[in-house]
Amino acid sequence: MAHDTKSVMTLRAKPEAIGIEPASTAVIVVDMQNDFGSKGGMFDLAGIDISNIQRVTGPIAKVLASARNAGLKIVYLKMGFRPDLSDLGAPDSPNRTRHMRMRVGQTVRAPDGSESRILVRDTWNTDILPQLEPQADDVVIYKHRFSGFYQTDLHAQLQQLGIKCLIFVGCTTSICVESTVRDAMFRDYACVLLADCMAEPIGNTLPRSNHEATLLTMETLFGWVSSSDDLVEALDAQPAQSFR
Repeated sequence: MAHDTKSVMTLRAKPEAIGIEPASTAVIVVDMQNDFGSKGGMFDLAGIDISNIQRVTGPIAKVLASARNAGLKIVYLKMGFRPDLSDLGAPDSPNRTRHMRMRVGQTVRAPDGSESRILVRDTWNTDILPQLEPQADDVVIYKHRFSGFYQTDLHAQLQQLGIKCLIFVGCTTSICVESTVRDAMFRDYACVLLADCMAEPIGNTLPRSNHEATLLTMETLFGWVSSSDDLVEALDAQPAQSFR
């Protein structure tokens, strides 16, 4: 179905409200996978507190339901390396050395009893959290660096769909979300981050966390910051229809 270019909604956000055309908007779900948000995943095995990531699954699920009803495209990004780790980087590359500290590629027993591997494609570890399982019409893209645009076809797929605005949810705020938002802004996408739909373990015990620092930077120079409630309210006010 052709885009309905006449439909524009107003979304409350910081630093100011933004007008969004649902037909040219996609929701980007960043790395909401077992390795980051499930017991027995990479973060949990490394002793990293995953409770804040688990807490945002509810708001994200609410956003995805409303977005699908309004006809927005849903794009899932998944961090995952090839089984031979050939896309992890050179032996002395920071991407490889830092990830190897997290036991990337190691064989583990998944909570369901199956054999799996840490941060390796097409395993339990890189599956999307069950509460947020992709649907048939959603786009799922693997990435092997923090940014979803690096050496992937994300930009090409968004262009083919006529997407101009990206709504971001996922984890972690200051790493993969921020890296992808920066690359999106450099490609002239309007980016909106939903503050209560993303989480960040780094600095979460400090008076001001990396999560808060990223949101401040994003609303100052890179895009807009809103909330799940504001987005759902704006979307639910639109007539239900399929834009594609």
